[in-house]
Amino acid sequence: MADAVVNFLVENLLQLLSENVKLIAGAKGELENLLEEVQRLKSFLDDAAKYQSEGSQWKLLEEKIQRTVHRAEDAIDKFLVQAKMHQDKNRVARSFDVGHLATVRNLAAEIEAIYEMVKELRQNNETFLPRPVLDLTKKGAQEAAQGPSLEDDEVVGFDEEANKVIKRLVEGPGESLDIVPVVGMPGLGKTTLARKIYNDPQLSYEFFNVLWVYVGQSYKIKDIFLNILKFFTKRTEDYQHEEVDALAKVICGYIDKGGRCLIVLDDVWAAEVTDAVKKVFPLNKKKHRIMITTVDKYLASYTNPDPHDLKFLTQAESSELLVKRIFGRGSCPDDLVELGESIARKCGGVPLALVVIAGALRGRSNKNDWLRVERNVVQHLFTNSQESCFKLVEMSYDRLPQEVQTCFLYCGVFPRGFDIPSWKLIRLWIAEGLIKPQQNYTLEEIAEFYLNDLVNRNLVILQQKRSDGQIKTCRIHDMLHEFCIKEASNKWLFQEICPTPSHVIPSIQNQDACRRLCIQPSILHDFLSGKPFAEHVRSFYCFSSKQKQTELSPNDIKLIHKAFPLIRVLEVESIKFLFSKDFNQLFHLRYIAISGEFKALPPTFGKFWNLQTLILNTSTSEPTLDIKADIWNMLQLRHLHTNIPAKLPSPAITTGKASFLQTLSLVAPESCKKDVLAKACHLRKLNIRGQMAAFLDTQKGGINNLEELKCLEHLKLLNDVIYMNQALHLPAAFFRIVRTLKRLTLANTRFAWSEANRLGQLESLEVLKLKEDAFIGDSWQPEVGGFSQLQVLWIEKAAELETWEASNLNFPILRHLVLISCDKLQAVPRGLADIPNLKEMRLENTSKAVKSAKDILESKTSKSSKFNLTVFPPEH
Repeated sequence: MADAVVNFLVENLLQLLSENVKLIAGAKGELENLLEEVQRLKSFLDDAAKYQSEGSQWKLLEEKIQRTVHRAEDAIDKFLVQAKMHQDKNRVARSFDVGHLATVRNLAAEIEAIYEMVKELRQNNETFLPRPVLDLTKKGAQEAAQGPSLEDDEVVGFDEEANKVIKRLVEGPGESLDIVPVVGMPGLGKTTLARKIYNDPQLSYEFFNVLWVYVGQSYKIKDIFLNILKFFTKRTEDYQHEEVDALAKVICGYIDKGGRCLIVLDDVWAAEVTDAVKKVFPLNKKKHRIMITTVDKYLASYTNPDPHDLKFLTQAESSELLVKRIFGRGSCPDDLVELGESIARKCGGVPLALVVIAGALRGRSNKNDWLRVERNVVQHLFTNSQESCFKLVEMSYDRLPQEVQTCFLYCGVFPRGFDIPSWKLIRLWIAEGLIKPQQNYTLEEIAEFYLNDLVNRNLVILQQKRSDGQIKTCRIHDMLHEFCIKEASNKWLFQEICPTPSHVIPSIQNQDACRRLCIQPSILHDFLSGKPFAEHVRSFYCFSSKQKQTELSPNDIKLIHKAFPLIRVLEVESIKFLFSKDFNQLFHLRYIAISGEFKALPPTFGKFWNLQTLILNTSTSEPTLDIKADIWNMLQLRHLHTNIPAKLPSPAITTGKASFLQTLSLVAPESCKKDVLAKACHLRKLNIRGQMAAFLDTQKGGINNLEELKCLEHLKLLNDVIYMNQALHLPAAFFRIVRTLKRLTLANTRFAWSEANRLGQLESLEVLKLKEDAFIGDSWQPEVGGFSQLQVLWIEKAAELETWEASNLNFPILRHLVLISCDKLQAVPRGLADIPNLKEMRLENTSKAVKSAKDILESKTSKSSKFNLTVFPPEH
């Protein structure tokens, strides 16, 4: 039914009217009438969002809704700016332009008419189908989708992959039925690999029966069973009227008469498929096997905790495949070799992309033709082969729930090849209104679930994990990025402004189009020199993959402020930013990410009443950033990020509403006063950096004030002192002060190892990172019974540590151990091998302990436990 963009726009308008209607007395009646009409339309759209339609009438109506809601947003936002400016001047806005009031009345009438049209359309001839729904409580298999496969020909780079899977199929664990899933992003060649394995002569020798069944998206269990039955009897018509359970028994009887059986299930996207097929196998010890291909990691892990992740092709393999598909048995002409390597590189290791590009180049040996393709590889993937690339991604995209679809398309605002920090993406989703509230979950938790879902569907690539296994950075493959750009443009989600081949800077689309602009730093000056003005734009992004900042003139930066007076999201960390008078009037800002030589956050920031996320990166030589704005009166502010410690003001009023701040990173220790933390009592993440000696003093220090934070989960204490003339001590009451902690990082605190045992009393602690001499001394002997919930232990630059004694009695559920630059450590405690949960160990520049780590690896593998040991630098 209604497109996600339309629904979110209606949500935003509803919020604007609900929260601000009292501010505008002069238009109260008209605005309340508009609010009533919007609420009615929204209720209808919420119900309709459970369905989807491809009808042309509905598409036209969606566009009409979007245009109308855009105009309504513009009218209300302009009213709010006027009201805020009047309020700042201690005047009451008693009246507004008659034309504006007439606009609001007309909009209410238009929305009422749209509501009637939607209602009539639903009742008439449009066909509506249920949409996928994402259940946040579901931890098992999720929906997935797979489109058309590669050709069944030999594909370069699959020999090693095939051998690994064949070995698992032939050998495998135990004598019972085992499932081997092959999982990877669309176009990676899962079906091609499965075909290669299916046709391998070794399987004919090892298995009595080898069956291939295509499942697809619109499957029926009965049809799957009938397809399996075809391999055993030609008289399947005799079984057409049998129930599913009866068919399973018939197949089971056929399998039981023979030897080992392998069933390959291609393109599986629901757990019930594998659950059903398992029932056709007899309960014997013949080592029967099921192999599946899927894009869904949830589903793959549901069938087997150790799925086979299909790798991307290497650069050499990509070049070889490209040449093979273009020239067959011939070789690539010398003058095209370099271009061919560049084209192969831009396909990102995806076989389907290489095959499609090869199709565009086959029979063409003109260097200019290759140059044209090389400059626009990703665009060629869609223009030359709609069926094999666009359709492939689209089929996975269509299986996403409505709200996750928009979150996926939104990832296209980041440049190609950009490593996206998960926290930044989540903050932006929330600021853009893409995350709908749900009971029992914060907006951040819902957004994190959506991101994990996209990664597990192989639509977003996991780049880096945090130590606790969560996503740290991710990226979009170029092929999927191009899909996001094209689909987002069709849905008016955002507009990408980039130079054309003739170096002409595109103009901003009109207010009937998208409300978000992405622009490359290299053309920002040329874009701004045209003095654009676009009231309809709500988001402005200027990302850069390079570390170097783009310097603009003060006049250019002021033009940004003037160009977008109703802006909500400003992401311009890539440029050196300056404040201006016009900037102070951007009252609708929800998200700000800027960089510059800031020494303080000016008081005018307190006017940004809608601000949710503030990211400030300063290049000042000052040790701290002075926060002069009244952040305690900014009731929407949830996250404050600074790259140097912030000095926070004391709240003017200690009573009244508490702040909704969830993140403070970084903050100076002297700012952690009782009144400050009492006001910030909802904090979940707190990073403190500075001189810790006074802060850790329980008699007069600020550490006692952490008791005010009843929701604190993440805490970092970073002692920013090079030389210390006094020893620091971890307070005995530390575990009582911060008993809700799940993650703790200490750096340069130089506590004695004998005090580390106090941390074991933190009953919720899951991740402990000890960095840069967090503890000093040559020996650590933890007490039995502590660290009962600890899953990740990270020890870095413990320069004095020589001996460490520990076992499963000290860390009963430890999963991941990291040791970095522990030069004197003689050995990893061998008792850790007895911890059942221990799955990963990483040693970097900790050479003396490598032998003991390998002993643990040998002990774990001898017990058939999955264990991964990484040693860096690798031993030769």
